[in-house]
This record gives sequence, C-alpha cells and structure tokens, in this order.
Amino acid sequence: MIDATVSPTDFEFLRKHVEEHAGIVLGDDKVYLVEARMRPLLPRCGFQSIARLAAELRARPTGELMDMVVEAMTTNETSFFRDMAVFDSLRESVFPQLIKSRAATKQLDIWCAASSSGQEPYSLLMLLRESFPELATWRLRYIASDISTAMLERTRCGVYSQHEVNRGLPARLLTKYFDRHGLEWQVKPELRAALELRKINLVDDWPAMPPLDIVMIRNVLIYFDQQTKRTILQRIKGLLRSDGYLFLGTAESPALLTDSFTRADDAAAYQLSACRQTQP
Repeated sequence: MIDATVSPTDFEFLRKHVEEHAGIVLGDDKVYLVEARMRPLLPRCGFQSIARLAAELRARPTGELMDMVVEAMTTNETSFFRDMAVFDSLRESVFPQLIKSRAATKQLDIWCAASSSGQEPYSLLMLLRESFPELATWRLRYIASDISTAMLERTRCGVYSQHEVNRGLPARLLTKYFDRHGLEWQVKPELRAALELRKINLVDDWPAMPPLDIVMIRNVLIYFDQQTKRTILQRIKGLLRSDGYLFLGTAESPALLTDSFTRADDAAAYQLSACRQTQP
C-alpha cells in the first residue's frame, strides 16, 4: 500500500533540495502539492512511502532519483498559442522588425526556455510558416530547452492528445501541420526537425549559446526566488542581441529585479534598455 503522506521533516528536506537543484520555491502551503506529485512517482521508483524515498535521497542526494523528484515537482502547464497577444506581437511587430534588420545576414536565433511538452515552440514554428514564408531561405536556429528529460522526449515525438490539440490550436493548422494516429495527433516530421532540443536547468551553468534574437521564458520566473530571477535575467542580457526581444509571462516583469530591460509593447515583450533609449 502506497503512503504518500509527507511528514514536516521530510517536507522541509524535499523542498530544500528541490530549491537547490531546480530553483523552485515551495511555500509552507505546498505540502499537498508534494504529496500529489510524489504519489505516482513512488511505485515507479520502488518505494512504498515518501518517508522511504526521502531516506534514500538523504543517503544519495544526487543522481537519477533526485532528477526524477525534481521533474515530478516541475509544473508543465502549457497549451498551443497560449496568450494570443504574444503571438500577435510576434507576427505584427517583432518578426517584421527583425526580418528588416537581419536582411543582410538572413539569420535568426531563438531560444524557448522551459518549453515543457513543446506546444509553445511548435506554435511559434507554425506562426513563422504561415506568416513569413520568406524565412524558408534563412538560417533559422530554434533551441527549445527544459529541465525534464520526459518533457523533451514528448517534444521530440510531438504527439498530443485530442484534448491537447483542442486547447488553442486552430483546426486549419491542426490538419496542415499534424498527422492523425488513432486518437492522437503528431507534428509533421519537417516541423519536428526544425527544433534543436537541449536539457537546460536554468539555475545551473548554461551550455554555450549563440547570440539570440528572441528569448521566450514565459511563466517560469514566478517559481524562483528574487535572486535567482535576477541571475537568470542577467544571463539573458548577456545572450540577447542589442535589438533582440525577451518575452516573459503576462504576470511577470523584470521591473523590480533589474533596469536592464524596458517594456517594448503590451504583450510582455521587453528589449534591452539601451536599445529602447536609442529608438525614436
């Protein structure tokens, strides 16, 4: 019989280690969340209780088990074309400006961080195919990353349930860019091949990245403490090209964390402050 009850001592231990390994901050009121996320993990790992799992982590605080616990505690809520104002901004303003300014090099570099199960990067790829066919001759590098190996594998396969494709995906794009397999839909191979997938923990060292034109890190910073947020934004500042764009979640803002970014529009898009100051 599985016992998913977490003691106060084990809760403190688990939330400390989740914060250290992934930067995720769990408040005192998140006991229920730990119990809910650990319950399906216990039988997979061969434990009958959270107490036994926590004891094993104390003995071996790094490795596969810790990775599995961190992945279980990661929120993977996403959908196709989530927050349409963001995609309207990309289509009507951001990409037209970048296409004009990159006409000589014909190159764009995009990073979608914490991309979960892939709906966001695939949404952006569909937008590019539909609205900017001229980019077919450009060198487009699109990096999608996540902390979860399982989520990266889902993105790589590009298979979604009927419920998932019903959330935000227009029927016209579904039939154009997906193949149906029984009760599931799979992103067509040419779209899947356009993504470069990487496992990146935002609170650890990042791998080498190219200078970026767009960084999408939406609805992620809310899970981190203030110092971690500042560190991540500072790293992004170092990667973003001078006239590039940073997209955060609609409830997120760098305003109280750094003066390096200035709002570019009403869709949670930001640019480096120096760039905004030079624009008329």
